[in-house]
Amino acid sequence: MTSPIDPFAEAEALLAAAQPMTDSFWRNAIGRVQQTAGQMGLDGLLVLDSLNVTYLTGFHHIPNERPLGLWVPGNGAPVLLVAHLEKENAEATWITDVRTYPEFPGEEDPLLWMLRETGARRVGIDTLEARKLAPLSDAVAHLVLTDIVERQRFTKSPAELALTRAAAACADIVLETVRADGPDLLSRGGTEQDVLALGFAAANAAMKRQLGARFGASKCAVLGTAHSGARAALPHGKTVARAPLPGETLIVGIGAAVGGYYAESAATFTLGGMTADQRLCLEAALRCRDAAVGALRPGALCHEIDRAAAASLKGDGFGSAIRHRIGHGMGGHNHEAPWLAPGDTTPVAANMVLSNEPGIYRAGVDGYRLISTMIPQADGVEIPSQFLDRHGIDGLVLPM
Repeated sequence: MTSPIDPFAEAEALLAAAQPMTDSFWRNAIGRVQQTAGQMGLDGLLVLDSLNVTYLTGFHHIPNERPLGLWVPGNGAPVLLVAHLEKENAEATWITDVRTYPEFPGEEDPLLWMLRETGARRVGIDTLEARKLAPLSDAVAHLVLTDIVERQRFTKSPAELALTRAAAACADIVLETVRADGPDLLSRGGTEQDVLALGFAAANAAMKRQLGARFGASKCAVLGTAHSGARAALPHGKTVARAPLPGETLIVGIGAAVGGYYAESAATFTLGGMTADQRLCLEAALRCRDAAVGALRPGALCHEIDRAAAASLKGDGFGSAIRHRIGHGMGGHNHEAPWLAPGDTTPVAANMVLSNEPGIYRAGVDGYRLISTMIPQADGVEIPSQFLDRHGIDGLVLPM
């Protein structure tokens, strides 16, 4: 069932409305970290993970071997601690206190230098190599590893959700383009690589038109894979220069980032028609997706959503074809905690961003994967990835 709304115009409108994060967001995020660190009895938190630094400051850089740190004191202004060659880049942010070390590895370990610069005695750190733990612990009265920033990132603000919706719409542009223009391309012998390039070109053009340069160094991009035939049975199949054939399935899985925030969409197309067996598989995948949506509510545990989805596939006779969890968190990275998977007991909270990825993989035969982005709310689940709901099963046939 095709929506009368022009999906391309709808996606471009969301991209046009997308706005970069501002220092008010970062100040608020740092304030919440300070509150939690205080409750833990810490003088502050030394943030070393590059995604956590970006989340708290908006500072985008190219991660490399030179450590980058953000000191978040219990009270007062944050401090960026960077290698000297990053000085000007760091000073271009809203952070007013930027301090530099000469070079890596240096006569003094940069991390020991950072601890000395903080002047603190009770310090939390978000990530650390095991070999660094002893010397850094000796440098302060109390050192604790903590994931408070990562857990704070689990739930998104309205501004972050707006970027997530724009990213989902951008991923949908790729699928809409494959659906609209893929049949002609495939009929002329187009390969998996050609299919992916076709969709990427449309999404990148829309980004260029609507986003312009206002997002600066924050990531605005599309990525993904397209794989077909028996290779569709590989959950992480590579995209190659192979022409898909009539009668096969073609999985197109897309991630997109707008302003550094990710979302995902994916569809499995059937080529030249749809057999009864293919329809059976796609119907089971959609029921699995619906089971995950039905189980996703604030307070539920992440592993319970995966269990509900797996039970649906097993009930349809596809238990042996399950190769992975039902989903994962998204935000500054396209794969991040929490995980909708066995063993993750994180409670679901409103405004998390999570993927929903039912997959059926029949070795040597074919594969089926659908992906939607989900945002749980108190009154239901928002699905910013609209492609699957817009077209339904019959819209997944690509004539050849």
